[in-house]
Amino acid sequence: MKQRTRWIFQVMAVLALTLTVLPVRYAMAQTMSEKQDLVDTATAAGDFTTLVQALEAAGLTDTLKGDDTYTVFAPTDEAFAALPEGALDELLADPEALKSVLLYHVVPGRLIAALINDGGEATTAQGEPVKFTFADGKKLVNDANITAKDIQAGNGVIHVIDKVLLPPSMGGATGPAAATEATPEAAAEATATASDALLPKPATATEHRHP
Repeated sequence: MKQRTRWIFQVMAVLALTLTVLPVRYAMAQTMSEKQDLVDTATAAGDFTTLVQALEAAGLTDTLKGDDTYTVFAPTDEAFAALPEGALDELLADPEALKSVLLYHVVPGRLIAALINDGGEATTAQGEPVKFTFADGKKLVNDANITAKDIQAGNGVIHVIDKVLLPPSMGGATGPAAATEATPEAAAEATATASDALLPKPATATEHRHP
């Protein structure tokens, strides 16, 4: 009799726990699904007008408004304004090069700041990796400071950066003080790869974690 009573109490406890947890999990999932997508989130923020325009010019808007999950390292309008004179206009006039540069700011999966480790890397949708370093209490991606972290969208996360990233094959820096010199052949290959390939399927954030 005692065993049966104990068993009944155990079943009731499990049911009570299940009924408590399920609504919470459902509410969390519902809240995430109700969030705006990456493009709309960037647009609403008001600091990424140039980025949003560039995404549209490169034909990437629909991708970042879709169901797949991505992490975007988003340069502010000030970051684009700091480019050398004429550089942005040249990119906008070359959709394939623009697409390559923009995809270098996108990592498949939801890579939150807590998973970014000093010395770690993440492969971008462009195909080349970005590198993370910690310096003076700040987190950097290549040579850009991450000035704001974990802006959540329904289909990913945005980290704000203060510089426009360039792929190493196009002469971009891969660290706070390191820059690689690109050959014309390497730059052309990177551009072709980004224009011909679809964005990779999203990976889980833990796949980007480094010990």
